[in-house]
Amino acid sequence: MLTWLQRDSLVFPPLNKALSEPNGLLAAGGDLQPERLIQAYRHGCFPWFQDGQPILWWSPDPRTVLLPDKLHTSRSLAKALRQERYRVTLDQAFSEVIRACAGPRSYAIETWITSPMQDAYLELHKRGVAHSVEVWRDQELVGGLYGLAMGQLFFGESMFSRADNASKVGFVTLVERLKSWGFVLIDCQMPTEHLLSLGAQSISRAEFAHYLSTYLDQPSRADWLA
Repeated sequence: MLTWLQRDSLVFPPLNKALSEPNGLLAAGGDLQPERLIQAYRHGCFPWFQDGQPILWWSPDPRTVLLPDKLHTSRSLAKALRQERYRVTLDQAFSEVIRACAGPRSYAIETWITSPMQDAYLELHKRGVAHSVEVWRDQELVGGLYGLAMGQLFFGESMFSRADNASKVGFVTLVERLKSWGFVLIDCQMPTEHLLSLGAQSISRAEFAHYLSTYLDQPSRADWLA
C-alpha cells in the first residue's frame, strides 16, 4: 500500500515498502523543501513526477550506479577527450544547466524537471549540496549535468547534450574528479544505454542501502570551485 507523506514530517517509509509495480514507487505527497530532499537522498529515494501529478518518491530495485574504477571510455570518446574540443567547468552555471536539462527532448514531450523542481535544486545548490558540470565549446554551453554530493557519494539527476559526446565528456571529467576526491559511487538511478556504455551497472536496493549507511557521512576532499 502506497504511503502518503505529511508536510509536517520528513519521515519516509522503509525502502522495502516500495512497490514492485511500478518498480520502486515508495511514497507520494509531501513537498520539495530542501530538508525533505536531503532526507530523501539520504534515505535512498528521489522525486520523479510529471506536472499535474502528486510528488512521487522512488527507490527502484535494482539500482543503477557507476563505480569510479569501472568507468568505461570508448575509443571515440577517448579521442574526443584527447582533442580537447570542449572546456569543462564545475559549478559555474548551475541554473543554465538545470534549465537545459529541463528542455524538450526528442523522445519526450513533457519534462519531469518542472519549475518547482528547478527552484528546489537551485536552493540546494545555494546550500552547497547540489552541483553542476558544464561543457563549453568556446563560450557556448553545449552539455552538462547536475546532481547532489553527500559524503563520498554523488547522486546524479540529469544531463543534456547539444554537441557530439558533450555530455559524455562532462560525465567522464566528473567521474575522474570524484575519484580523485575519494568518492566511491555515483548513483545513476535508472539504466539507460548512454549510462551503460560508460560502465554503469545494476546493484540491489539492499546493496545500495549499504553504500548509504557506510559512506554518506564520510569526509571527502571535494573542491567544486578549484
